[in-house]
Amino acid sequence: MTPSTIFILILTIICADFLLKNWLNLLNLTGLSAALPPELNDVYDREKYLQSQRYERASVRFGLTVSTFHLVVILLMLALGGFTVVDRLAASVSTHFVLQPLIFFAILGLGLELLSIPFSIYNTFVIEEKFGFNKTSLRLFASDTLKGLLLTTILGGGVLALILWFYGLTAEWFWVWTWGLTSAVMLFMAVFYSSLIVPLFNRQILLEDGELKNTIMYYADKVGFHIDRIYTIDGSKRSAKANAYFSGLGRRKRIVLFDTLIKELTTEEIVAVLLHEMGHYKKRHVVTSIILSIIQMGVMLYILSLFISQPVLSQALGAAGASFHIGLIAFGMLYSPISIIVGLGLNMLSRKHEYQADAFSARLGMAQELTNALKKLSRNNLSNLTPHPAYVFFHYSHPTLLQRIRAMNQYLCSTAVNELPPSE
Repeated sequence: MTPSTIFILILTIICADFLLKNWLNLLNLTGLSAALPPELNDVYDREKYLQSQRYERASVRFGLTVSTFHLVVILLMLALGGFTVVDRLAASVSTHFVLQPLIFFAILGLGLELLSIPFSIYNTFVIEEKFGFNKTSLRLFASDTLKGLLLTTILGGGVLALILWFYGLTAEWFWVWTWGLTSAVMLFMAVFYSSLIVPLFNRQILLEDGELKNTIMYYADKVGFHIDRIYTIDGSKRSAKANAYFSGLGRRKRIVLFDTLIKELTTEEIVAVLLHEMGHYKKRHVVTSIILSIIQMGVMLYILSLFISQPVLSQALGAAGASFHIGLIAFGMLYSPISIIVGLGLNMLSRKHEYQADAFSARLGMAQELTNALKKLSRNNLSNLTPHPAYVFFHYSHPTLLQRIRAMNQYLCSTAVNELPPSE
C-alpha cells in the first residue's frame, strides 16, 4: 500500500466518521415527539418538556458546529502538511528520540486546547447558562482549564515519555511494556482517582452522621458491601445537574454524592441509586469492564506494533521516513472504525449490566424509589426521553429511561407471579 493510498483512506475515514456522527445527531432530533409514552407522562409538565426539546436542539446544533470546525482543521492539517510543520518545529528544539515527540505532542495539544476554549466558553456560559445549568464562574473556568492542562502535561507527558523510551529500547516489543504500563495506570486510577485527582478540582467532605448515612450503611451491610467512606462533593459550584459515583476496588471503595443529588432526591431514592451501583460491584461488572479495557488496549497496542515502524504510515502524513509520533497520529485515524465497532460491543454489554444492576436494586424492594430517582434526574437534567433507536445503539452505554422502567416493571411482575400461591 502506498502513502497516497493510506492518505486517501485516512480522508475517507475522517469524512465518513463526521457524516455518521452528525447523521445520527440529526436523526435523533426526529425522535422529539409531541407526546411522551404513558410511563413517562409524570416526568415533565408541558413547559418543561418543551424546554427539554429546545435544550436537545441547541446541543445538537452546537455539536454540529464544533465537529464541522474540527473537520476543517484536520483537513487543513492534512492538506497543508501541518503535522510535518509541527515536527520540524519540534526538531528545531530537540532531536532526542524522547524529547522531540514530547514537544511535537505538546504543540499539538496546546493548539487543540486553544482552539477548543472558545467553544467550551460558549457551551458553559451561553447554552448551559440559558437552560439554568451553569454555576461556574469565569475564574473557576480558567482555574479548571489550567489545572487540566497541568495534569495532562504531568501524567500524560510522563506516560508518553515512558512509552517512547520503551520503543527506543525494545523496538517491536515496546507494545508489551506499554501494555503493562497502561494497565497499571488504569488500575491506579480506578483505585486512587477520587482520593488524588478529584480533590484538585472539588472539595470532598465526609457525610455527616444522620438518617442518610445510617440508611446507606444499613443497606450496604445487608448486601455485604464494604464501604471505605461516604463523601459529599460540591458539584453545585459548577452545575445544577446531579450525580453520584463509586470509586475504588477491593477494600478501598468509597461513595461520592454530589450536593445537588442530596438536595433533589429523598433518602430512599438516593439509597436506591446507590444499591444500583452496589449491584455493579456485587455482579463484578466493574472488574469485568476493567479487564475488557485492558484486553482491548493490549490488542490495539499489538496491532500498532505491526505498523508503527513502517515508513509508509508516516509518509502518508508527509514525513520523509518512519516517525513514531507521526505514525501514531496516522494509526489513530486508521484505527477509528475498529474503535467504533469495539465501542458498540462494549455499549451493548454495558446496557445489559445496567439492567442487571437495576434488578439488584429492585430485588431489595427499591424499584419504585429507583424509578422515581431516575425520573427526577432526567427532569432536572432536561434529558431527551425519546431518543432514536439508532442513536441509542451507537452512543448509549445505559438503556433509555423508558426501557429501564419497563424492564423493572417486567421484573416486578415476574416476581409477583412466582410468589403467587399454587391454585387448588
